[in-house]
Amino acid sequence: MWFVYLFNNSTILISGGTGSFGRNFTKIILQYNIKKLIILSRDELKQYNMRKEFNDSRLRFFLGDVRDKDRLYRAFDGVDYITHCAALKQVDTAEYNPFEVIKTNIFGAQNVIEAAIDKGVKKVIALSTDKAVSAINLYGATKLCSDKLFVSANSYASGKNTKFSVVRYGNVMGSRGSVIPLFLEQQKTGIFTITDPRMTRFWITLDEAVNFVLKNFNRMQGGEIFVPKIPSMKVVDLAKAINSKCEQEVIGIRPGEKLHESMISVEDAKNTLEYYDHYIIQPSFKWWDSEEYINKSKGSRVHSDFSYTSDNNERFLSVKELKNILKEIV
Repeated sequence: MWFVYLFNNSTILISGGTGSFGRNFTKIILQYNIKKLIILSRDELKQYNMRKEFNDSRLRFFLGDVRDKDRLYRAFDGVDYITHCAALKQVDTAEYNPFEVIKTNIFGAQNVIEAAIDKGVKKVIALSTDKAVSAINLYGATKLCSDKLFVSANSYASGKNTKFSVVRYGNVMGSRGSVIPLFLEQQKTGIFTITDPRMTRFWITLDEAVNFVLKNFNRMQGGEIFVPKIPSMKVVDLAKAINSKCEQEVIGIRPGEKLHESMISVEDAKNTLEYYDHYIIQPSFKWWDSEEYINKSKGSRVHSDFSYTSDNNERFLSVKELKNILKEIV
């Protein structure tokens, strides 16, 4: 693919690299002519299993936590590009352990920013979530703070060469925390638990998520929030696609859970540009020339009342389409 030439003979680091996204990122990036890929994470067992799975001399494994700035300074030495994935992501866990999540998702983000600037990393992309938009739970609030930190880091860098951007997307099919593993387990009982039959979600495959991140390393100028155009689905349709014979028991929305998810709010519409397969939320910097960016990138402004939510999406996956996707990932 055209964008991978950016990474020729480069050293790349992925924080939280033993998770679902990190493993898929590794599978894809190792197909190309990179110098080194560093996996930074806290879990030695997952690193051990990943080392056996890939068995590639270009892989390096660093035990470490984004809370530990000193460890980041060592890990980032000689690194060209960083994908920041490390985060505590479970909504229920975040509500019960709020400050632990703050220390990883917010303080950890700032540590990544400072270490990247001081070590001369070229570009950093941080992964965000639809839960950061109009956040109603602590996890979403911490990711909103993280997004703000990474966008503002371009000013914080103060003349240094490091650029920072954010990629925001919805639920990743089959990843840790996805509802798919829950439904697969529940089908053995003949009953799916549905929080609300009206619920909708954005959906993206792991391959699509990784390739979108890689493309945006090439596109980014620093400060953008990149949002892919991806389909929505109804949770009840996903249940039917997994097993249409199972009953659906409505149990009510859990604390901190939304009926529909949003990736671009009405308030962000004034800064949002539309492209063929994605949107860009521009930063509100005094030095950021919106018109020059539009002309250069050939984007078009959205309407002032625009929003991008899982229920107002133009494309919904049908039960048949969901079945076909599930065949590939389950």
